[in-house]
Amino acid sequence: MSFTVAIVGRPNVGKSTLFNRLVGKKLALVDDTPGVTRDRRPGDARLMGLTFTIIDTAGLEEADEESLQGRMRAQTEAAIDEADLSLFVVDAKNGLTPVDTALAEMLRRRGKPVVLVANKSEARGSDSGFYDAYTLGLGEPTPISAEHGQGMLDLRDAIVEAIGKERAYAKEDVAVTDVDIVETADEGEDEEPAYDDTKPLRVAIVGRPNAGKSTLINRFLGEDRLLTGPEAGITRDSISVEWDWRGRTIKMFDTAGMRRKARVTEKLEKLSVADALRAIRFAETVVIVFDATIPFEKQDLQIVDLVLREGRAAVLAFNKWDMIEDRQAVLADLREKTDRLLPQARGIRAVPISGQTGWGLDKLMQSIIDTDRVWNKRISTARLNRWLETQQIQHPPPAVSGRRIKLKYMTQVKARPPAFMISCTRSDALPESYTRYLINGLRNDFDMPSVPIRIHFRSPDNPFEGKKRRT
Repeated sequence: MSFTVAIVGRPNVGKSTLFNRLVGKKLALVDDTPGVTRDRRPGDARLMGLTFTIIDTAGLEEADEESLQGRMRAQTEAAIDEADLSLFVVDAKNGLTPVDTALAEMLRRRGKPVVLVANKSEARGSDSGFYDAYTLGLGEPTPISAEHGQGMLDLRDAIVEAIGKERAYAKEDVAVTDVDIVETADEGEDEEPAYDDTKPLRVAIVGRPNAGKSTLINRFLGEDRLLTGPEAGITRDSISVEWDWRGRTIKMFDTAGMRRKARVTEKLEKLSVADALRAIRFAETVVIVFDATIPFEKQDLQIVDLVLREGRAAVLAFNKWDMIEDRQAVLADLREKTDRLLPQARGIRAVPISGQTGWGLDKLMQSIIDTDRVWNKRISTARLNRWLETQQIQHPPPAVSGRRIKLKYMTQVKARPPAFMISCTRSDALPESYTRYLINGLRNDFDMPSVPIRIHFRSPDNPFEGKKRRT
């Protein structure tokens, strides 16, 4: 049985740096600015033979409960209650503050194991701060340098001593009856694989700042898992959460709001946007959240275009629907604008929702599943070539310089998103308009709305190219 560890401390003591060190990846944003981390972020940690779940948290500060800092503190306290052990990080370089003393008292009242960690101990003059840590009454501090990886062995020993050897090194046994052995047969050329509706689905939630992305995920989870509020730009890190929807595991990524590039000037916001872009590339389906009261801003359209260019399956969610009065008229207007402003995503699914009340969320999840099904779709080569022959009869390829272009053969080379290869003569001369004609035909005839479709043309090699003609 594994255990969970929460990293706590006041702002700017190196908690996220230690988190990244333990998970072996730069998952959490790190900057010299205090208070970068706001939500709690879980990760799988490995430390000298130990494997456990680690939770990065926001810096603890004394603040009013209704303020942003107060809500961040509530998220951190929830992580402490969830964890089996807390790593209380203090800054040995700058010494203790009254906030450290108050946090030590709070952890002591919780009655859970605590490991006192004196970070930045490699710095000159850190000895005084290290010895001051003894006054917190939480035992002997463990000197480390999260940035340089020093003291990790001592940290491992301190964790083992606090949690107990049996708990620290316990391994989960997998029963033979829990392992499913599935026999697979070779699929014929004309067989189209069935959609696997049991595999976990990765979904990223993106949009402009203050569109209601974190509120939407909290409503899905049924708890205040992510930090929310009226302030724009609260979310900074891309936080992943898991939950089940009708028996299927859904892994959702909350991302920072994406403003226009010209307005993003601060380094920290650039890091947040870069983290959101990584979440889009990692996801399978991306939900673009629109503010229904001010939809189709220029930035909304750019985000949709970005998602489609990355090849992700896209679903539009018009949030804050509970604030709309004349819903029928607004809905008709949104449908007209969707078709007109997003021609590259013909048939894209758009769902009105309310993250605040939970209205429309089941319909949104069904749209996500349906879109993912199309994104994973495979079509047999035989069906494609029959379809290609029909398309050429209905609308033959154009003649360029007096020579007709011939489309000979078509096959699907990949899914996620669907991509096709067509063997033809003079592929470089085929106009873009005919490619759009084929893509629209695929959407209509094979029921493939909303997902990006890519067609690659290839001309066979000419064996006589480059050879001189005999005279």
